Amino acid sequence: MNVFFEEDGNFKVATIKEEQAASLMLEDTRGKRFKVKAANVLLRFERISLDDFLKAAQAAADEIDIDFLWECCGADEFAFNAIATEYFGANPSVQQQAAALIRLHGAPMYFYRKGRGHYKAAPEENLKAALAGLEKKKKEAEQMAIWQAELQAGALPESFIPLASKLLHRPDKNTIEWKTLAAAADAMQTSTLRLMEKIGAIPDVADYLLDGFLAESFPKGRGFAPTEPVTCPSDLPLADVRAFSIDDSTTTEIDDAFSLKRLPNGNWQVGIHIAAPALGIAAGSDVDKIILDRLSTVYMPGDKITMLPNDVVEVFTLKEGQTCPALSMYLELSLGFDVLSHRSIVEMVPIAANLRHEQLEPVFNENTAGKADAPDFPWKEEITFLWHFAGALEGRRGKADPTAPLKIDYSFYIDQIDGEKRVRIVPRKRGAPMDKLVAELMILANSTWGKDLMQGQVAGIYRGQNGGRVRLTTQAGPHIGLGVECYSWASSPLRRAVDYVNQLQLLALFGNSKPRFQKNDAELYSIIGSFDTAYAAYAELQDKMERYWCLRYLQQEKKREITAVVIKENLVRVDGMPLVMRAGIPELPAGTTVSLQVMKIDLLELVLETRMATI
Repeated sequence: MNVFFEEDGNFKVATIKEEQAASLMLEDTRGKRFKVKAANVLLRFERISLDDFLKAAQAAADEIDIDFLWECCGADEFAFNAIATEYFGANPSVQQQAAALIRLHGAPMYFYRKGRGHYKAAPEENLKAALAGLEKKKKEAEQMAIWQAELQAGALPESFIPLASKLLHRPDKNTIEWKTLAAAADAMQTSTLRLMEKIGAIPDVADYLLDGFLAESFPKGRGFAPTEPVTCPSDLPLADVRAFSIDDSTTTEIDDAFSLKRLPNGNWQVGIHIAAPALGIAAGSDVDKIILDRLSTVYMPGDKITMLPNDVVEVFTLKEGQTCPALSMYLELSLGFDVLSHRSIVEMVPIAANLRHEQLEPVFNENTAGKADAPDFPWKEEITFLWHFAGALEGRRGKADPTAPLKIDYSFYIDQIDGEKRVRIVPRKRGAPMDKLVAELMILANSTWGKDLMQGQVAGIYRGQNGGRVRLTTQAGPHIGLGVECYSWASSPLRRAVDYVNQLQLLALFGNSKPRFQKNDAELYSIIGSFDTAYAAYAELQDKMERYWCLRYLQQEKKREITAVVIKENLVRVDGMPLVMRAGIPELPAGTTVSLQVMKIDLLELVLETRMATI
């Protein structure tokens, strides 16, 4: 006796060797013996070979009209042998019964399984939906095959063009476009990124890097929705000074300016004037929400994403030739540059000049500053005085070291020449007279206003460092790295949300009004956390874009050999740019200069491969 049975979802045939009430010992066509439960046996047959039975049953199943079979079933649950009678007529053969079962089991959209050998016809609406889905999948498979062929031939399918950025940066891996791209990449034994590059979906790597950042940090885009207009107060007193700023030529958000005036008692008055957007931006307004959402201006070579909309910046930036609202700090200095007193006031400040680094650097540098024979230039007297004052401030912080070599910073300029982007990397000495002047006055303003908030018992955000890394906190404390006992950020309210928040608090302190944020305010802690996260992401983008433009510069200038200085082990800094990388060199002492042959530049992965030429 032979049996037709189900095992692990498959139908099989075998010969009975032993039979018990609950189980059978069977032998298949290969002579292998095994045991199955009696309940798994669906049909018994004789006088038909095992191979012939299965072949006949499968052939009969293939000929069954599935739609007619479904129509025969009715709405109730049924057994396979009963439907075989309906379909084939009275007394169906054992092969026909098996064929009906095979066909039922192989059409799960038409028939729902209700137990071993029992089924129920799918409701008409369910069947229609399932068949429509099957047809859709069929068409999708056909479309995917066409797209995959195009991708493997080196072409970007037309329908992929509007999706290119999403496929690169935030793909939905359930879409047929992504599945096609992944399948094509697998077939070509490459990554989806390299495939997209090969087919021209990444025409500009700089744009690709920026788009990836925007997709993560600015999913709604870098632009601004319309906001209500902002205005500055009209009843502020007018300052009796002529102020000037010192910034890079690309700076549009001019936060700080300075003034100098001789007092009747022979002392000097130094004014530090900070743009005051907090005067004209209402709490909870659209612009206020933008500040607390963006948290900072984003910088990168040749571009930036401002924290504030341009029309708001225009109202408050300390622009040459305008009288601007500002929070001013006035310092009375002795002839020996001792700070005798300070006071802060909200006022309108006439901005007489926006001086630029490019104008000042040739005439005011480490070789000319304070020299009797230094060339004349506009604002020379004021700038020279403030530079001497900055030197005194640096010394009092314990940070003056005339023997220390000046560290180098770099400015990137991206020029369009004949439709092509070309990069210039311009070194600037950190701690040069111009930088020292601005930095020291900003440190003084931020540390002094931090003390004012602390002493006035008004909540604020501080930058502290006491034996560890620098961090933002609501508790006033020392900043060891700067050598000050208290330090806040309040000098860049057009560019950083922390400075804007502190300016709100300072305005309340100096105006004797209720501050917006109280001690232990949950929102203040939330702003700190969000700012830290955003600032780290923005800094990562800046580093990545600077690395890209460094590599582009090497390509642009067709550099085949470069020099670098060993930082440690095989980590080096390339001369003339802020590019730090692992080099193909043996371990060498720090400070060793090495010559490297450029082997490969990979802009997409931001990798420079080199090997050592000479020491």
